[in-house]
Amino acid sequence: MICHIYKSLSKADTYVYLRDAGGFDCLPTAVRESIGKLAFVMEIQLSAERRLARESALVVMEHLERSGFHLQFPPPLVPPGHAAPAVVD
Repeated sequence: MICHIYKSLSKADTYVYLRDAGGFDCLPTAVRESIGKLAFVMEIQLSAERRLARESALVVMEHLERSGFHLQFPPPLVPPGHAAPAVVD
């Protein structure tokens, strides 16, 4: 599955994965308004074997199939001296 990734220009570390290039119509109005303007980052081929930095490729693929988009938000801030939450793929 080919995926098109855009970054928010107003929200740091916030990305939108789209099934269709420029297919912003699938984004709910509230989401479009909250993330602001987007800039194209890259196009990638997703598969079950593909490793992504912060997301599960399977989850992204499921969201793309179901709604045409996937949102990636910044990781939660971890106060000094606390363990980061475990990430489960």
